[in-house]
Formats: sequence, structure tokens, C-alpha cells
Amino acid sequence: MLREINFDGIVGPSHNYAGLSLGNLAATRHAGDTAFPREAALQGVAKMRHNMRLGLAQGFLLPLPRPNPGFLADVCAVGDFDPALTAMAWSASSMWTANAATVSPAPDTEDGRCHLTVANLVTMPHRSIEWPDTLRQLRTIFADSAHFAVHGPVPPTFGDEGAANHMRMGVSHGEPGIEIFIYGRPGGRFPARQHEQAFRAIARRHGLDHARCIFAEQAPAAIEAGAFHNDVVAVANENVLFCHEQAFADRDALFAAIREKLPAAQIVEVPASAVSLAEAISSYLFNAQLVTLPEGVQALIVPTEAWENKPVRAFLDAMIQGNGPIRKVLPVDVRQSMANGGGPACLRLRVVADPARIDPRFMLDEDKAGLLESVIRSHWPERISSAEIGSEALADQVRDARQALCEALDLKELG
Repeated sequence: MLREINFDGIVGPSHNYAGLSLGNLAATRHAGDTAFPREAALQGVAKMRHNMRLGLAQGFLLPLPRPNPGFLADVCAVGDFDPALTAMAWSASSMWTANAATVSPAPDTEDGRCHLTVANLVTMPHRSIEWPDTLRQLRTIFADSAHFAVHGPVPPTFGDEGAANHMRMGVSHGEPGIEIFIYGRPGGRFPARQHEQAFRAIARRHGLDHARCIFAEQAPAAIEAGAFHNDVVAVANENVLFCHEQAFADRDALFAAIREKLPAAQIVEVPASAVSLAEAISSYLFNAQLVTLPEGVQALIVPTEAWENKPVRAFLDAMIQGNGPIRKVLPVDVRQSMANGGGPACLRLRVVADPARIDPRFMLDEDKAGLLESVIRSHWPERISSAEIGSEALADQVRDARQALCEALDLKELG
């Protein structure tokens, strides 16, 4: 039976605030702050538990091996070198699995398999080194080749940031849907990370029906304001699109295309007069998980920062009191991730599949959630200051922590 599964990234033991991501306002604002990896990882597990207890299918991805010595060797960074290069090798940004891959479910593809293309993430150096380990992990999770096809990245000529710029809409998860690919154009003070041709290549690779694909440009003003990915200003689920008024370069054309291809579509647009673009981005209102609960009700899982923002809260209260398609708003605390520029939606990769076809070691239940918490409490560093990045003693602790997790989950092949 096909259902949506959210695969959350476990926050890695090297979680720190190095401020490496140009255009990510939260990350640069907190650059140099002390990070709390243990607290961050436990917040992530708590979010997974919260969603699982709602009746949602929940999986997870492991943090990648860090520090990454191969990267430092490739850039000949030995001895005294730029601290920024060291920070890149230590980055825990793979926890934001919305950037892990672009996913097309089996009902949309020509061969009837779920296709995943790992993102190359070439725009940001610290993220461009993630894809080989991410690909290895995805090929372990989705090893059943009768039901999945896991592809390597598109050529680095074309920047690809994965599902953070991709939306899927349909009558239900298990029926053929429309796939919406949002790209940016360079030219502003911040880079546009998603290239149109990367997404067109992925659509061809996945065997999608061109008539059921939409390619649309993200609003340059949104990128300028700090919406470095589309999922900072828009999120979709089944027949509902929830977005900011200033999310897209040509909103009228996009909405018309959606309604033409999916007559049942419902678009909930937040006007700038109610929530400014700046407030939407700082609160991560749209970097929420829009999900269908088992009883058929759609719910928005928002960060506490959105729930505590007065204009955002006013809009959300009015929305759920109305007769729209989103009936519940559920806040979760992921403050450590938020301070580095990632909300609830950044932390998850959505895959529509039969859970029985997925490696069960990556599927969460109550016992496994308890196991994750136990390993994190025992092995994750309590705190990491910017001055500690590069410390060999801390590097040993980070490596040992990840190894302990792999062993606890019987995933030694990924250690």
C-alpha cells in the first residue's frame, strides 16, 4: 500500500553554527554562536515521535561521516589553513534531508517505480560534498530495484537542491499527480540555487509525463529576502498549495497551470498585507510540514517560532477558524535547527511508497525512537563553540558518536 513517508535527518554530532550558507539569513545571523548538538538531535527525534504519534509513517536518515577528511585533502588543506575550509568539512547540514534528493512516486513515472535523484548541491561548497554519502545511504534504504530507482546527481553544471524546490500535488498520494519544479534565476545579491535545466533533466530521467509537469520561477524578491529554497515560501500536500503571495515570479500563470492540470486544487495564499515576506521567512511559516492525518484532515506542523509570531499566529488562527482545507496547526520545537536556517520541512524528505518495500532499519517505531535518544544522550557532544571546530579530540568524539549510532541500528556498512 502506497503512503507518504517522511524521512527526517538525524541531527549530526558535529552540529555547529559556522554561518557557511550565503543567503540563509538565520545561519549567517547565528554564525559563531555556541551550538548544542545533543539538544538539537533530541529535538529532531521529538519531532519524529510527534508525527509518528499522529499516525504518520516516519523514517530517518543517518548523519553523514564528519569531519570529511577527503574534502580537506582535495583542497590541500593541511596544517595551517583557512578555518572556513575546516568548518565545511565539519558541516552537519545533511540533517536537512529536504535537500537530499528529488522524489517522483511510482504513480507518476513511466516504469511504475519510485525514482529518486540525489541532489548535487553545488552552489554551497560545504553541501556539495554530501551527495556521495547520501547516495550510498539512499541506495541502502531503497535497495528494492523492482520498486525504486535511485540515481546519481545531474551534472554539476546545473545546480540542484532537491525536494526543497519541488512540490507534488494530486487527489491523493497514491494516485497520479502533478509535479511542480521551482527554479531560480541568478542576478541578485544571493545565489539562486536551483537551475531550471537540472529539474528538466530530472523530469526526463524519472520518466514523467511532460503534460503533468510544471516548471515555474521563484520570485527574485523572495530569494533576495532570504528564501534560499522554495520551501521557505511554499508547501504543498495532495490537492492543497499553501504559499506566500510573493513566492513566485508569475503567480497567476502558475496557479492557472495548477488548476488546469488538477481541477480539484485548492490554493491557500497568505497575503503580504497579513504576513510580510520578511515575517514569513524569519518565522519559517511555510517551512512547515503540510500533512494528511489518518482521519483525512490536513494539518500544518509549524515551528514554534511561527506560532509565537503575532501576525503569523493571527493568520493561522483565522485560517483554522474558517472553512479552508487546512484544519489544524500543530507547533513543534526545533529551535537548534531553526537557528541554523532549517525548520520542520527542511528536516524531512517525503517519499510515497509501500513501507514494506523499504529497509526496515530506517523506519521509526517507539522502541527505535528510544534507542536513538539513548545513543544521542550518551554520545553526542553537549555543546560546540566555533573555537572548537577542528579540534582532534572533538573530531574523535564526533566520529565515535556516529559509529555508536550505526552499531546500535545494525548499519555497520554505513559506518
